[in-house]
Amino acid sequence: MKITKEGYKIIIYTGIILILLVLLRVVCDSQILDIITIIIAVVFCFHFSFFRDPDRQIPEGEHLILSPADGKVIKIDKVKEPLYHEQEVWLVSIFMTLFDVHVNRIPISGEVQFLKYEKGKFLAANLDAAMEKNEQALIGVQTAYGKILFKQVAGLIARRIICRLSKGQRVKRGERFGMIIYSSRVDLFLPLNVELKVSLNDKVKAGSSLIGEYKI
Repeated sequence: MKITKEGYKIIIYTGIILILLVLLRVVCDSQILDIITIIIAVVFCFHFSFFRDPDRQIPEGEHLILSPADGKVIKIDKVKEPLYHEQEVWLVSIFMTLFDVHVNRIPISGEVQFLKYEKGKFLAANLDAAMEKNEQALIGVQTAYGKILFKQVAGLIARRIICRLSKGQRVKRGERFGMIIYSSRVDLFLPLNVELKVSLNDKVKAGSSLIGEYKI
């Protein structure tokens, strides 16, 4: 199983601690030590799963908009987006639990024209208030069909947003661009001429699930 580079250090450290505890258990009979060993083993297995980075089959069609994140669609609405589109757009919000893959992928090919990192709070990511108040990274991409904006939003547990993009960078649909450490959400802002292909409560996967398509 492929693991993200952000997970190497945590997995190696917890793995070393687990090995030392197992070796210590051989020479020391302690119920407390047994409990600690079990806890560290659970932590090790959790992080091995959390930082997994599976390959995805990217659907063909440059006009198709793919999901930037794994998770559940928790909100679909029309909203005013003042920073990049400066007009009413579709909002599609995807909530990632601790058990989802947290690697984020580019929804559609284009050029990064807008980048902004905003400090903020760490409210539960599934709350509406998190979209405005939580720490977040905003990415605006000019595509061959129009503008899209998506943002990585930190959550109650998530305290680290990783975005490897830079302004002026050409990006390709389905490619990895970052991740959010622990439970979080990604909000996707799309022009109204995009035909949505998801419904509320749908489960989606980054880089392979279809969110919408430009009408061409």
